[in-house]
Amino acid sequence: MKITLFAVLSTFYIASGLAQGTAADYARSKEVRENTRNKVYQIPQQITWSKDGNALAYRVRLRDAGSTYVLVDAARKTKMNVDAAALTTALSKELGKATRLEDISERDFEVLDAQRLSFSAGKIIWQWDNQQKHLTKLKDADNDRNGGYWGRRWDDTAGEPITSPDGNYVAFIKNNNVYVRKKDETGKDAERRLTYDGSPGDYYSSRLYWSADSRKLAVYRVRKAEVRQLTLLESSPSDQLQPKLQTRDYVKPGDALPQYLPTIVDVETADIKAADPTKIGNQFSITPPVWNKSNTAITFEYNQRGHQRYEILELSATTGATRSVIAEVSPTFIDYSGKKYRKDLEEAGEIIWASERDGWNHLYLFDAQSGKIKNQITQGDWVVRSVEYVDEKAREIYFQASGMKKGEDPYLVHYYVIGMNGKGLREITPEDAQHHAYFNDSHKLFVDVYSRVDQAPITVLRDAKDGKTLMELEQSDISELKATGWQQTEVFQAKGRDGQTDIWGVIIRPSNFDPQKKYPVIEYIYAGPHSAFVPKSFYANPSGMHELAELGFIVVQIDGMGTSNRSKAFHDVAWKNLKDAGFPDRIAWMQTAQKQYPYMDLDRVGIYGTSAGGQSSTAGLLFHPEFYKVGVSSCGCHDNRMDKIWWNEQWMGWPVGPEYIACSNVENAHRLEGKLLLIVGELDDNVDPASTYQLVDQLIKHGKDHDFIMVPGMGHSSGGDFGERKRRDYFVKHLLKTDPPAWNQG
Repeated sequence: MKITLFAVLSTFYIASGLAQGTAADYARSKEVRENTRNKVYQIPQQITWSKDGNALAYRVRLRDAGSTYVLVDAARKTKMNVDAAALTTALSKELGKATRLEDISERDFEVLDAQRLSFSAGKIIWQWDNQQKHLTKLKDADNDRNGGYWGRRWDDTAGEPITSPDGNYVAFIKNNNVYVRKKDETGKDAERRLTYDGSPGDYYSSRLYWSADSRKLAVYRVRKAEVRQLTLLESSPSDQLQPKLQTRDYVKPGDALPQYLPTIVDVETADIKAADPTKIGNQFSITPPVWNKSNTAITFEYNQRGHQRYEILELSATTGATRSVIAEVSPTFIDYSGKKYRKDLEEAGEIIWASERDGWNHLYLFDAQSGKIKNQITQGDWVVRSVEYVDEKAREIYFQASGMKKGEDPYLVHYYVIGMNGKGLREITPEDAQHHAYFNDSHKLFVDVYSRVDQAPITVLRDAKDGKTLMELEQSDISELKATGWQQTEVFQAKGRDGQTDIWGVIIRPSNFDPQKKYPVIEYIYAGPHSAFVPKSFYANPSGMHELAELGFIVVQIDGMGTSNRSKAFHDVAWKNLKDAGFPDRIAWMQTAQKQYPYMDLDRVGIYGTSAGGQSSTAGLLFHPEFYKVGVSSCGCHDNRMDKIWWNEQWMGWPVGPEYIACSNVENAHRLEGKLLLIVGELDDNVDPASTYQLVDQLIKHGKDHDFIMVPGMGHSSGGDFGERKRRDYFVKHLLKTDPPAWNQG
């Protein structure tokens, strides 16, 4: 049989035009990654102000000149590019090897003035004078900055002596008790014991806090609790043949916690004043003490276990009385980890405090002595996202908020200024966009980078008083990216489960999108109640979703009920109910989108996620099998009893009750109907990998077909490049019914 070249090419073009998930699609997906990295220009990174606030610099990619730094003279309203070629040439010569701007560490980057920068490279701090084109070595860099494991429990039974503010005394812990001595005296005879009731299981902490007058010490007496150890097996270590065991401190929901008793000790008389233990029972945590300016009392914040009571308490150094200053109480949870804000105004005797007591996150002004509200500072059906700066002299607060503008995406962050009396509200970032402000130290000027996921960034210099634009710094350039066929992310909103609440998300299409085709839909999910997750700022390829879409999918991301940054009621859906994950809202959103875009095939829906998203992506298949057909879950918290204490008790409550079982993917493994791929790193010390192993165990015991990948040596991740490839292949195979390329050939 004779086959002509024309016939071969025709067959290829027909196949490539109709098929999805082909080798050509994979190649184009790889191009998307490169294009979205390299064809986006003039978006500032590493924005840094000088200490005097008169100059700033940032790094930027220019279409014709590569990467460089831009130096801005804020006083003169001028800017100039750093001579990147001269800088890298000089740096390469000094270091004896080719060096790029990307090798300059952001950690030690400083702007000295409108002409000079300092930075670290090659373990050395350098200064670059852009006017003189001169590089100077300043000193060796400090490279001893190991962060350590996030969950490590520090031993506070012993520590270095703490010198008093006046320099006369040192305080220290010895034999579980508090001692002091004159700073210039040594030896046992110089020591004076202040407490006698400390013991190995009930000791005084080595974290000691002197009063400003050097007459008193605040210290916590600690009732110790055993710390659970997470054991990890490193199967394939690089330095030996045999596997290794690793351990981590890892406290889980329901575990016993240490209990702290705030105590004040008079250094001269050894008089002790301890907090009333009945007012601080069943602690989840207590913050370090803060002395008042008169040295007569300390305040501390008490987080009752279960996170339904959070309180500022005061312990008097004179009477020993313990009184409540501000108390937050909730029938669900208090979002202490995401929305807490406290600012003590010592001179005025006031406290600025954040609370959701009216159903929205707002700021309140309290009288520090009486604990009464003087006035609510912000109010309305919108949320304060964070406080940027408090000007005590002008009695004004600079803050971030979202949802204030009707008709606008309620997640978009704007910056505002308001008086502490709740009057004089003014906006200083008016554009319909997500704003990210970089203030100078005086908070008189700021750089505003604003964008939306569907609008490329604009960067300006503004006056912080009124938001007036003083200078345009950068207008981003994505024209080359658009020329590749890249499809802009679409913002989409629809009503949620109640038919009234707006649910917001994004839709991403492949570059060769054809509205006449039918496309499976894949949802990227992260439903952690600690925040909201749909991108609001511009990203050319958010979370790699454009790469996935390129294989022949419509990819969506949605913030359903139970996530943060909306009303308290919106957030409370997550309470003891993480299996909900906003699924009724997500499904309703996609169904509405399909009515507008019938090419979205909701008979073929996939879902994937990592960590809490790994939990939710599996939960989609278990609890909504009629909708979600294929899932890929990476390092998921598949049972909240197995994960770290703080995150899980924050949302699932304490004590550990039946709701933990109801929300467990492990306990509900028998529900699986669709296709599920599980990925986990064997050295994951964020989410216990046993959570995934136990899910696999139950799936096997219930005879449920599934796929599982354990990545040796990998920690908390989506599986790395290998996991990413397997995730894409899984969706191509089970949603497109196409065999992915044979990677081992060739």
